[in-house]
Amino acid sequence: MSYEIEEVRISQEIFYYLLERHELHEEEENRLYKAYAEDEQIQNLVKSQGEIAHSSIERYGDVIYLIPQEENNFLGFSKAQLKSALCKSNGTDKDYYLAQFVILTLLVEFYDGQGSSSKSRDYIRMGELQNRISDHLKEGLQNAGGEDGEREGLAFANMQEAYEALRSDEKGSRAKTTKEGFLHNILKFLEKQGLIEYVEEDEMIQTTKKLDNFMDWNLLNQNNFNRIKRVLGVGE
Repeated sequence: MSYEIEEVRISQEIFYYLLERHELHEEEENRLYKAYAEDEQIQNLVKSQGEIAHSSIERYGDVIYLIPQEENNFLGFSKAQLKSALCKSNGTDKDYYLAQFVILTLLVEFYDGQGSSSKSRDYIRMGELQNRISDHLKEGLQNAGGEDGEREGLAFANMQEAYEALRSDEKGSRAKTTKEGFLHNILKFLEKQGLIEYVEEDEMIQTTKKLDNFMDWNLLNQNNFNRIKRVLGVGE
């Protein structure tokens, strides 16, 4: 397949824009958005450049996203980087997987994978999220088989041990060594990525359009959602 020089140039301009920002909004860059949405040749070129960079290019509504593939530590996060961002300074793998479990629980609380939109609620408060994490850890450990408390590849015994090792502080401590501070740090990280809005004074968490799009169109297919429910013991 042959391409015009102008098509190649515009595709490179779009891809460089995505490398810089990871997303391209129609209202902010209408010329590039329109070129991608209306010209199949340009769209194919951009997607091809994304594949070379171990990423996928997806358009959801009026936004085009660059989504790094797993293990893409250049455009995404490595395990070490995430552990540093989400856990205390001497955080272990138990702490890291607990942080992932917190995020998984948050997603399940907001999205149910049903209907035209997977979103099932508008907000959740910190206290309720904290209770749901405790509930799912206990349920997962009770339903897991074996001495290590493993279920669907997750070691619930290790995660519960890491969670119980965190102190409780009703004064709202931001230290990563407390349950409140641990959750606060994870929420601030998700907010920085543009995935949630965290209203600290009300302890209220809301999702963004970006996360809603990802969940509706890409992440929350029925197979993935059913596996998440099995992991957390939802609906059993």
